[in-house]
Amino acid sequence: MVNRLSKILTSHSFFLFGARGTGKTYWLEQILPKDSTHTINLLDPLEAEKFLLDPSELTKRIEQIKNTHSHVFIDEIQKVPKLLDLVHHFIEKTDLIFALTGSSARKLKRGGANLLAGRAFTYYLYPYSHQELGTDFNLQSALRWGTLPKVLELQSEEEKQLYLRSYVNTYVKEEIAEEQVVRKLDPFRKFLQIASQTSGTIINFSNISKDTGVSIPTVQTYFQILEETLLGTIIPPFHESVRKRQFENPRFYFFDNGVRRALDRTISVDVIPQTSSYGNAFEHFIINEVIKLNAAKNLDFELSYLRTYGDAEIDLIIERPGKKKALIEIKSKTHITEEDLRHLQSLGPDISNSESFCLSCDPNEKRIGSVTCLPWDVGLREIGL
Repeated sequence: MVNRLSKILTSHSFFLFGARGTGKTYWLEQILPKDSTHTINLLDPLEAEKFLLDPSELTKRIEQIKNTHSHVFIDEIQKVPKLLDLVHHFIEKTDLIFALTGSSARKLKRGGANLLAGRAFTYYLYPYSHQELGTDFNLQSALRWGTLPKVLELQSEEEKQLYLRSYVNTYVKEEIAEEQVVRKLDPFRKFLQIASQTSGTIINFSNISKDTGVSIPTVQTYFQILEETLLGTIIPPFHESVRKRQFENPRFYFFDNGVRRALDRTISVDVIPQTSSYGNAFEHFIINEVIKLNAAKNLDFELSYLRTYGDAEIDLIIERPGKKKALIEIKSKTHITEEDLRHLQSLGPDISNSESFCLSCDPNEKRIGSVTCLPWDVGLREIGL
């Protein structure tokens, strides 16, 4: 069993959000008291149908187990959002602790999850981080296949390819089609492939609109859907004035390299060092490690990027409470030189209260000008992750 970094307080009701396949159910089955937890699995179609037709079924279950159980585990609560009203009631009126998982924050928001504000803590679960995997972590595997728990259990390349292709097809079918998030699936399928191919770049809403045949507002909604169904993260542009950030286009990063590569149909192609695809995969990996560790350790770091009109850029800026901003250059190279850091060297002095880092595959720790260059795993710890 992989030990997760997140620490869930099982003495208080909570939401655990995470994309499908990140291991939410398995993890909670390990940490919730086995003999006194009543489980409701809404991924079971018959069970979900029963609660959809009659939400008061939850009341009947609670009346039956309230004196013998301490916890109620409702898996994939977004399948029946109306249950949240009853959960709210029972949190107020009983001593039961509710553990609620969800892979679609979007549907929950529309279903009244705000009623539980302050009454249920919120946690997020992602694919495994390198710190969680420890000595079992393999960078080459993470870049090509990602780190979803099921992928790491599979042995052959064929099995991994089939699983990841099935994963992205299931996402479209279950998260989008069955929940009626979008009216027409064909443009969304096309959007998914384009979004995966341009993941990590500044979003050009106009170009994607032309390529998919839908309006710019619809494209913006599509990206919001990806973020709210926990398939990726939108990274805003940096500016000392938060107000001005809103006038620039963000970047979007899919949450897992294996899923991203399955969506853009390159999952059967190896990731070769010293190629652009390797560099792209490495950047995605580092960004996602920051996102995972930030969430798992409740650090409240804010992430952004910087790109000037002259195309000088800083890959990642981390605003850390009580510390200097961390300006980060991400390089997959095994030997870092001053030329690799010219943008960071030129832009860094203009950002107040900041320090600069380069995270790379170079095994040697060094200082080049104002930039601290570190192996990527050492660098993440140095930054505070």
